[in-house]
Amino acid sequence: MPEPGNRRILAFDFGTRRMGVATGQEMLGSGQPLAMLPARDGIPDWSDIQQLLAEWQPDVVLVGLPLNMDGSENDMCARARKFGKRLHGRYHVAVEMVDERLTSFEAKGDVLSAGGSRDFGRDGVDDRAAVLILETWCREQTGGSA
Repeated sequence: MPEPGNRRILAFDFGTRRMGVATGQEMLGSGQPLAMLPARDGIPDWSDIQQLLAEWQPDVVLVGLPLNMDGSENDMCARARKFGKRLHGRYHVAVEMVDERLTSFEAKGDVLSAGGSRDFGRDGVDDRAAVLILETWCREQTGGSA
C-alpha cells in the first residue's frame, strides 16, 4: 500500500436508492464525480462495485456516515456501516467511515448554484456528495479544517 499522502481513493455516498461515487488522490486533496449507482433498499449491483474497484484500484475506500447533527447515530448510519463491512468482506479493501454531516445539503447547493434543477436525482447530488466526503477525509489526514 502506498504511503499516507499518496493513496488512491474511492468514496461512496451511501443511499437506499442511489449511491454516489467519487475518485481522487490523497496528495491532491480533491476528488471528481465518478458515478451514481442505483441501489435497491441500500443494496447496489455488486458487479458495478467490482468493476469500479478493478478499474480504479483504490488504496482506501471511504463510505459516508450520515450522523445526526449532534453526532449521534441513526438507522442510516447502521446501514452505511453494513455497506462498508460488505465492501471490506467481499473485496478485501481498506474501508474507512467518514462523517458526512451536511455533505448532501452542500452538494444540493452546489448543483443549484451551477444552474441544475431541483430534480436532484438527475443532477449529480449523490456523486457530488461523494466528492465532498473524499475531500473531508483528505483534510482530516493533513489536520486541516473544513
